[in-house]
Amino acid sequence: MAVERQPPGFITPDWPAPANVHALSTLRTGGCSSGPYSGFNLADHTGDDATAVLSNRALLRQHFSLPAEPIWLQQVHSNRIISADPDNIGSEADGSWTEHTGRVCVVMTADCLPVLVCNQQGSKVAAAHAGWRGLHAGVITNAIRRLESDPAELMVWLGPAIGPDAFEVGAEVLRAFADRNRENTSAFRQTDSRHWLCDLYQLARIELFSQGVTSVFGGNECTFTDEQRFYSYRRDGNTGRMASLIWLGE
Repeated sequence: MAVERQPPGFITPDWPAPANVHALSTLRTGGCSSGPYSGFNLADHTGDDATAVLSNRALLRQHFSLPAEPIWLQQVHSNRIISADPDNIGSEADGSWTEHTGRVCVVMTADCLPVLVCNQQGSKVAAAHAGWRGLHAGVITNAIRRLESDPAELMVWLGPAIGPDAFEVGAEVLRAFADRNRENTSAFRQTDSRHWLCDLYQLARIELFSQGVTSVFGGNECTFTDEQRFYSYRRDGNTGRMASLIWLGE
């Protein structure tokens, strides 16, 4: 049963984005969800009470004065980036982009890496959901390409994700990334004969640098270890989702 909603917790990117570029990443604090979703859960696919989720989404719009309903997606760990068009709400994709003011790009995460992008002119933005499968499939590269901007004029913020000391994977993940780019092996540390610790932030930086994007910020949180501020699917299993949003203002 939902409890009285509280003001949402959030963090804002520490990056030199143009003044008309608005961006934030929510925390799990605040809101009105309860039980394993306790706090500011914004996902409607996790089993949380639907009324609580709708209340949290209404609070999101109100508290942050969003210009429109965010372009909520059905995220499927793909590399698909779509236009942040209201008609695309609910589409299967793992990111969106826009050059229109007042359209809110959003991705939801609970260990996967949220990636926010803007250009120096403040005329284009994008948001991407990058778990290891999406990263391997090139979701970040696709987001960069959809902006059709000089990579040297782009800046990227890497939002809260599972940290490099907490994300243990098997040899198949290491092999997949090594086959794609040998430099990716620098993002893995072996723990035993069959397991490695994987640094999603480093994999994202390697991908971005390979595309010519060098203005990269963030990448210093760990959703797994900070239970008070973040949801974590790997830590808790049944849990809520944070949202990372970016949009163009006037």
